[in-house]
Amino acid sequence: MKIDIRSLFQKQDNYQLTSWLFLRGLALVYGIAFLSLAVQITGLVGPNGILPFYQTLNLAYTEYGWHAWLQIPTIFWFDASDFALKLAAYGGVLLSVLLFLGRWQTGALIGMYILYVSLFLAGNLFLSFQWDTLLLETGFLAIFLVRGGPNTLLIFMFHWLLFRFRFMSGFFKLYNGDPTWLDLTALNYYFETQVLPHTGSWYFHNLPHWMHTGGVLLVFFTELIVPFFMFLPRRFRITAAFITIFMQLLIMTTSNHNFVNLLVIVLCLFLLDDRFVSRWVPQSWLTASQSPKLMLESSRWSKSVLGISAALILVSSISVFAWRTLPIRFPNFMGYTFTIMHRLGLGHIFHVYGIMQTERQELEIQGSYDGVNWYPYGFKYKPGPVNKRPPINIPHQPRLDWMMWFLPPQARKDDFWLDGLLQRLHEGSPQVLQLLEDNPFEEQPPNFLRVVAYEYHFTTPEERAATGNWWTRRYLGIYPHVKPRRP
Repeated sequence: MKIDIRSLFQKQDNYQLTSWLFLRGLALVYGIAFLSLAVQITGLVGPNGILPFYQTLNLAYTEYGWHAWLQIPTIFWFDASDFALKLAAYGGVLLSVLLFLGRWQTGALIGMYILYVSLFLAGNLFLSFQWDTLLLETGFLAIFLVRGGPNTLLIFMFHWLLFRFRFMSGFFKLYNGDPTWLDLTALNYYFETQVLPHTGSWYFHNLPHWMHTGGVLLVFFTELIVPFFMFLPRRFRITAAFITIFMQLLIMTTSNHNFVNLLVIVLCLFLLDDRFVSRWVPQSWLTASQSPKLMLESSRWSKSVLGISAALILVSSISVFAWRTLPIRFPNFMGYTFTIMHRLGLGHIFHVYGIMQTERQELEIQGSYDGVNWYPYGFKYKPGPVNKRPPINIPHQPRLDWMMWFLPPQARKDDFWLDGLLQRLHEGSPQVLQLLEDNPFEEQPPNFLRVVAYEYHFTTPEERAATGNWWTRRYLGIYPHVKPRRP
């Protein structure tokens, strides 16, 4: 059976309006992601930040020489200052506006991809999340959308990306053998123990447990069965789009998951087509999407790059999934290729909430001038005072607050960055203090720092009615990171 390669690049005219909407949706998500980073990147990885990126670059160059440029492909080799980091983030915001307006689309998409890869690598642990790689692969594929319009291969790659994100997340919930997913009790804990709950999380946590059980079954249905609809005839794809979009909206009412839900909704557009979408949008949008200037003709070069890239993404994502789930090994050259691709945000696997936390432990950083009287630093979004309403921060992702969640239940080897945070608080770094809501030591940094741990639980409706508190907490002790007096 022969496969006509040319058919893979055949333009699909029934996705013209869908592509137009997709690009504007992607511009919105890109802009949100860049703006979210712009207000925190210097405190995270600037020269006075928690994990200064320039130190990583210096160490890499010392070890690898000029090959370090290949190990860490980032524009920040030229300059990793606060100004350069912020310029990259705000530059991405500007390019997203150009893409939204339909101006210089190819250049805007290439520029945003390069800038986000650079920030992704600079961000280290703070940008090691699955939505960052989901955005990068989406943005990379979108470059080919404006270089030749929607074709068969490109639409399949968007479907494959969305399928991986949804199906693999469901698969690993079962594969990991987590008892809360297996016995359908995961949602008894999820709303309370997720990374950053918001007000809606409290209300959903206090629903009857039978609704939580039904919610777990709904999760498995939408993650294990619905994704296969994406490769079936039109009516199944439309059904998959509606169910997936509904789930993203439901997640947003219960969880602070930054821009990822919006990005998944944008990807769902390619499960629809112009015949369906045109019924729901203004006529002016339909007219604008037909402009011949929006989609450039595809050249042989762009087709070749798309074909090679698609093959690498398919091989990488399937192979890494097999490596994670089967007792197989790959040749070294394949592992090296996959590593390079992953550094570029391509060909990843996904496993959102594959393991459910059943207890919520929160760390509180406290400082003191005399070692007797201690005062806590306040975080903007993570739980702190028990009477503080859990805030909604969608679509922003506060990376420091997010990383603090990983510390108590994880292995000690994962908390090395906390030393950097405490050191910067000792120094009174303005870039790091800007990431916090409350600094009780405005005149000068404290002489002592300590980290204490608490166990948190949502209040019941009766407890909240009586006290006005959203949380209860119980003191657990000193976390094993106690900093002595500053030298």
